[in-house]
Amino acid sequence: MDRMLLVGELALDGSLRPLNGILPMVMAAKEAGIEQVMLPLANSEEGALVDGMRVLPVESLQQAIRFFRGEWQPDWQPQTKEQEESSFPHDFADVQGQAHVKRAMEVAAAGGHNLLLIGPPGSGKTMLARRIPSILPNMSLQEALEVTKICSIAGLTADRGRLIRERPFRSPHHTISQAGLVGGGAIPKPGEVSLAHRGVLFLDELPEFSKSALEVLRQPLEDHEVTVGRARAVFTFPAEFMLVASMNPCPCGYFGYEEDRSCTCTPHQVGRYRSKISGPLLDRIDIHIEVPKVDYKTLIPGQRRILGRNTQTCKPGARDSTGTVQREGRDLQQQHEPGRYKPLLPAGCSLPSDPEASIRHPWLKRPGP
Repeated sequence: MDRMLLVGELALDGSLRPLNGILPMVMAAKEAGIEQVMLPLANSEEGALVDGMRVLPVESLQQAIRFFRGEWQPDWQPQTKEQEESSFPHDFADVQGQAHVKRAMEVAAAGGHNLLLIGPPGSGKTMLARRIPSILPNMSLQEALEVTKICSIAGLTADRGRLIRERPFRSPHHTISQAGLVGGGAIPKPGEVSLAHRGVLFLDELPEFSKSALEVLRQPLEDHEVTVGRARAVFTFPAEFMLVASMNPCPCGYFGYEEDRSCTCTPHQVGRYRSKISGPLLDRIDIHIEVPKVDYKTLIPGQRRILGRNTQTCKPGARDSTGTVQREGRDLQQQHEPGRYKPLLPAGCSLPSDPEASIRHPWLKRPGP
């Protein structure tokens, strides 16, 4: 008993319920010289992540009493789980064009610099930001333990026996509060800046966040940690993350990018919109990069056709012996008409003399009502 930690939530029926934050508890116990820990069975795999610690899983208070009387010994061995290679749903290699933006992102990822993307709607700011984790280096064991501990405290470890190897990517909504962003509550829990520790915190539509929420980012960006004070105790959470933010150049989004649409904002509106982001916060964002729209031919070098759920690329204007484009299943060719898109018949429909025209039409600006 002298070198044993007993932890768990006791239910009214005598069973032991799992707890959040088991991993940091067991790690702290090991640092204090404790050699074995008795845990709820549901937390046993998470506790076994700490090397050199004997884990004793029990399902009820009765089992624990029988163990101390010498009447029962747990027959349990930790499961050996092979760590899967990191898989990314969004791959940086999929990006077409935007060479200067990709170069800026590579520099930011290599040096851990904060990044601000500025461009009109539809230029791909969010798409680019979501692909940054795929070019970040793999986490070391120490970094993986740090991330897993934070997720354990927050109750976000769906697989309690697995060490988190993927760098986190957090993208909170712009309505988030200060406590949600940096942490807080009656019993303080880590906020988004801590959940993004060793990963990426993406703030889409940066000026839409409340000014008070944005200003609390200044200290974590500088110190790489968050301190939350309460009457009972003071809590410190790590917050070493890469900040990536995106914004439009003005409220309507087209100031300086008026090839397709004219900006309707007055100089006063543009100034007020940009003033929502303070100078000290902008000073902590190392790289500011413009993200213009990409030309159609750069995005889609070849015409595509969809067969069921599989996308195949074919040469523009490829036709069969009858002079029609081969199309299968329920694939529909879409053509732009004023105010709406009109589906045509799926099979044997001839394309216009310029096959790409039918694909370009949906990109055209739709007229107002």
